Amino acid sequence: MANATILVVDDQPINVQLLKRKLEREKLEVLTANNGLEALEQVKARKPDLILLDLMMPDMDGMEVAQRLQTSSETRSIPIIFVSARSTKESKLEGLNVGAVDYITKPIDLDETVARVQTQLRFAAINRENLDLQRRLDESRRAATIGAVAQGIAHNLNNLLGVVIGYLDLIKTGFDKPAGVKKNAQNLDDAVQRIVGIVRQLSTLVVKSRPELTRVGLTRLIDGGIRRFRSDYKLSAPVEVDNPVGDLEIDTNIETFEEVLSKVLMNAWEAYRSDPLPHARPIFLHARLVERPRGEKVVEMRVDDNGSGIAEEIRDRMFEPFVSSKRTVGVGMGLTIARHSLRSLGGEVTLAPRPEGGASAILIHPVRDPRRKDRSQDDDD
Repeated sequence: MANATILVVDDQPINVQLLKRKLEREKLEVLTANNGLEALEQVKARKPDLILLDLMMPDMDGMEVAQRLQTSSETRSIPIIFVSARSTKESKLEGLNVGAVDYITKPIDLDETVARVQTQLRFAAINRENLDLQRRLDESRRAATIGAVAQGIAHNLNNLLGVVIGYLDLIKTGFDKPAGVKKNAQNLDDAVQRIVGIVRQLSTLVVKSRPELTRVGLTRLIDGGIRRFRSDYKLSAPVEVDNPVGDLEIDTNIETFEEVLSKVLMNAWEAYRSDPLPHARPIFLHARLVERPRGEKVVEMRVDDNGSGIAEEIRDRMFEPFVSSKRTVGVGMGLTIARHSLRSLGGEVTLAPRPEGGASAILIHPVRDPRRKDRSQDDDD
C-alpha cells in the first residue's frame, strides 16, 4: 500500500539498503535501524505501519525488541515480520509466539518479501477499518439507546402526568366525598411512585463504574433476590428453587445481584397477564454450574414461567428501554437494567421462548472475579 511506513531493522547495512531500495520502488516510506535500541527509538519517534525485524542482532536481539513493543498498548498492534537465518520450526514458532505476523528466512527473496509486506499491510488496513466500523457502530448504538430512553421517558412521563392531573381534577371536584378523595389520593400516590421508579431506574443506568465485589454464597444471594422481589413489588408470589449447586461462593455485589434477580422474577410474574392469583403464576428458578471451553466456571440461573411467552413483534428488542408487550401506563426498564447491571458484574442476561410455552430468562454470572486471579498472581510474583 502506497504511503505506508516500513521500519527495516538489521545489523548488516547491505541488507538494510537492499530492502530500502526495493520497498521505496513500491512507493513505501522506509525508516532504518541497525540495532534494537535504534529500532525502539524509531518506533517511539515515528510509529511505523510495519516492522521488518532481524532476529539475530548483538546486544538486543529481535526477540527482545518484539517483547518490548508488546508491553505497550501504543505499539503492540504494529505488525512485525521477523527476518532470520534460522529456519527451524522451533525458531519460527518462537517468533510467532512473541507477536510476529510472519517469518522470513535468509537469504531473502526481495520480491517475495515485498509481497508479504503488502499482504500484511492490507490485513492491517482491513483491521483498522473493522475497528473504525465497530467504533461507529458502538456510537450509533449508544445514540440509538439514548434516543430510545429519551423517547420512552417523554412518553411514559407524559402519560403518568396525565394520570396525575386526572386524579387531581377528581379530588378537586369531589372534595365533599371523603371516600372518593381517599381512593383518588391513593391512585395519585401510585402514579407518583411510578414516576419516582422511572427516575430511579435512570440513575441505575448511568452508573458506569464496576461495583465492589465480595465473596458470597449462592443460596444466600438467591434467597435475598426472592425476598427483594416480594418486598419491592408487594407480592407473596411463590418461587420454586432448584439449586443443586448449593451455597457455592461467588464474587459478586449483593445489592446489584439481588436487584437483577428481583427484576427478572418480576418479568416472569408479569408474563401471566390473565391470571391474577399468585398460586396461578408459577415461577421456577434452576441453578447449575457450567465450565466454559477456556476453563472458567460460571453459574447459570434459569428463571422459567408458563406465561404468554414473548410477542413476535418485540422478540428482538426485549432489552431495549421501554419495550414491552404490556399495555399499562408507565412501563419501565426492568430487563434493560437487569442486563446492564449483570454485565457490570461480568455476566449476561438473555431471554428465550420455552418450547412448552412461556419464557426463560437465563442469567450467567462468573464464579470468580478475574481481577482476584490477577492479584494472586502478582502476589506470587
